[in-house]
This record gives sequence, structure tokens and C-alpha cells, in this order.
Amino acid sequence: MTWNPFKGKDKKVQDQESDTKEIQDRTGGKGRPTPKRKVAEAQTLRPLVPKDRKASRKAAKARIRAREDAQYEAMRTGDVAHMPKSERLPWRIYIRDYVDARFNLLEWTFPAIIVMLVGMFASMFATSVVDPVTANSIYMMLIVVVYAFIIVGIIDTWLMWRRLKVKLIEKFGERSVAKGSRSASYAWQRAMMVRRWRVPKPTSPKRGNWPK
Repeated sequence: MTWNPFKGKDKKVQDQESDTKEIQDRTGGKGRPTPKRKVAEAQTLRPLVPKDRKASRKAAKARIRAREDAQYEAMRTGDVAHMPKSERLPWRIYIRDYVDARFNLLEWTFPAIIVMLVGMFASMFATSVVDPVTANSIYMMLIVVVYAFIIVGIIDTWLMWRRLKVKLIEKFGERSVAKGSRSASYAWQRAMMVRRWRVPKPTSPKRGNWPK
């Protein structure tokens, strides 16, 4: 066996390294004792009920309001990527584009009602100028015209939905026209709104651009 004069020194160095490692394991390797489990859990856990509930509710409402404002702005400008999830559904985008591409009689219902109200006030004023019977006849004629226009508009929108429903089933399947999808009411409500007032904003500035 060969004698090694440095063997004793190596053993001392190894023993010192072993002791240092053991101390680091006990202290967490950062020069401080390892915290107990309860202390560590207390440091990571957050209170379920905030101390200032009023401020917490106010902050939550502000976040919700900011999100809703951003979504409305996206719908007003036509930014589909930032609209609410329901407005980003592919069949709803198709419904909007289809309704916006056609001339819907029902969207002129509100202007027609305005005309009827103006005619009513005009006939009331005309009774002092012309024959009351004539003024009343004009008023009744306006009412008949407006109601006839509304009925024709409803029929036109019903025929539109029948054709649109077939296209939706062919393109997206039955789920696009299921009762829970509310596609029918969505199409009707958009057809009733004047085109420039519609939200989300139409993707095309003019009619006639039909979706593919």
C-alpha cells in the first residue's frame, strides 16, 4: 500500500464540505432557517374576504365596466376580435352579413311611425283650416298605409329568415339554428334596426355584399 501524505488533508476538506452542505440543507441554502409548513402556507395564502369590501366591490365594478366599454367600442367600430364571445360565433357573423346585404322593409318601420305621428299632428292642425272630414280621412289613410307597410315588412322578414335558415344549416349545421342559439330573434332584431344604427357595425358600407 502506498502512503499518500495529502490523504489526511483531502479527508479534512471533504468533511468540511459535507458539514457545509448539511448546514445549507438545514437553513434552506440562503443563510436562514427553513420556515415551518404553517408559516409558509400563511405567506402564500390570501384572505378569501378582503378587508375593505366596499373598495373591492368598487374595483370589480370598474373592471367590469371597462371590459364592457371596450367590447361596445369593438362592436361600434366592427372589431370582431374584441367583441363579446357571442358576437364572434361564425353563424352570427354570417347572419349579420346576410341581413346587412339585403334591403329589409322592416327596418323602415320606425321612420314610418314617425311619419304617421307627424301626419296625425298635421291633421289635427288642418281641422282648423280645411274640412274636418277631409283632415280625418287623410289621417286614417296614413294609419292604413303605415300598418300595411308593417305587415308587408313582417312577411318580407319571415321569408328572409326561411332562406337564411337553410343556408345556416348547410354551412354550420343544426346547432346554428337550435333554440338555444337564438339565431331567429337575432336576425329579426337586426332586420328591424336601421342599417346605420346597427351594432355590431356592418362590415360592408353598402348593400349587396353577400356572405360566402
